[in-house]
Amino acid sequence: MTFDVRVLSGEDELLAASATFRTALLGLPPLPAGTDVTQFFEPGRTLGAFDGTELVGTADSYASTLVVPGGARVPHAAVTHVGVLPTHTRRGIVTALMRRQLADAAARGEIAATLRASEAVIYERFGYGIAGSAARREVFRRQAVLRATVPPGGRVRLADPASSWKTLAQIYESAAAWTGAIGRPASWWRQQEQRQAADPGPAYVAVHGEDGSEDGYVRYHPADTAEWFTSRDRAIVVDDLVAATPDAYAGLIRWLLGLDLVDRIILPFTAPDDPLPLLLTDDRAVRTVSVRDETWLRLVDVPAALARRDYRGPGSIVLAVTDDLLPGNTGTYLISAGGAARTEGRADLSGADLSVDVATLAALYLGGSRWWQHARAGRVTVHSDGALETAEELFHTDASPFSGTLF
Repeated sequence: MTFDVRVLSGEDELLAASATFRTALLGLPPLPAGTDVTQFFEPGRTLGAFDGTELVGTADSYASTLVVPGGARVPHAAVTHVGVLPTHTRRGIVTALMRRQLADAAARGEIAATLRASEAVIYERFGYGIAGSAARREVFRRQAVLRATVPPGGRVRLADPASSWKTLAQIYESAAAWTGAIGRPASWWRQQEQRQAADPGPAYVAVHGEDGSEDGYVRYHPADTAEWFTSRDRAIVVDDLVAATPDAYAGLIRWLLGLDLVDRIILPFTAPDDPLPLLLTDDRAVRTVSVRDETWLRLVDVPAALARRDYRGPGSIVLAVTDDLLPGNTGTYLISAGGAARTEGRADLSGADLSVDVATLAALYLGGSRWWQHARAGRVTVHSDGALETAEELFHTDASPFSGTLF
């Protein structure tokens, strides 16, 4: 069975796409009455799959950037709102949508795409790999004492949660230089603002730095206010914490630990190697509840992606890459600390030191996993002695990739 896949346009089609996605995912909370969902879509980037005249599946993305090892921000598609009605699952609709979306991203010159996966077994067949993870942590505040060596940080002040969005966006734009960070367009910020406005509970914002030169912020809210005055386990949830400098990070952590009437601080999304436990005299005051996949990465333009990131070490490798969906990426690439470039005979994979498919390369690209791990899983084929160790050094990064942005 074939389905018509095309770009959606107009308010009615975008509203239908939103309804299709929410029906497909089952458990999403209802949108607030009167929400204009069309403001959350970028023109020309929402796809629909039709069975006759019925919209049965959709996929969306927004234009963004992705920070890669070395600090370059590359053009990037943030993929979201992928869903198929339960009446039409397992008929190839997701495949049709994802193929079209990848072709469109390539035509726009986007080097990479990322998404957050509701199901972990879907996206590898489209060339996506798990490139970064996030950790959920809880801090027992009364047990958490900062070491005397921790920087004092600068001034932290409360800001109006309803009117500080522009300031937060400016701070984020200047601060988000870590590997794995993605750009947050205006539509993303509008969604956060509407979600907060629709929640009747209290919300708070604290910013770090002097007026006009802020370099960090934290957004947080109480987890449960019904029993707040009598509860013995009062918790706050950190919705977003962004710091451009170690001083800003230390100052914002001090602020959170200094809040009265708080027993637990819940941080749903932190970098896997976040230094928070090391800031405390008792690292058991921080409990890592879980670590799960965060960034699913697809390299849309492999030559450009390999050329834009940094490498380290004295060695070099010839890497063979296969990509069944975007065959222009298939070829061999010479990689060294001086950079990466496609070798002659772009379709000839002979003479390579290592071979991978594009999903495995995506998983390795940001430095979130190790070459030897994928080799043991049979996902890296080694053709030359020592090549695996050389690749480990070339692709090594000092910090784990982390995004910190849900979309």
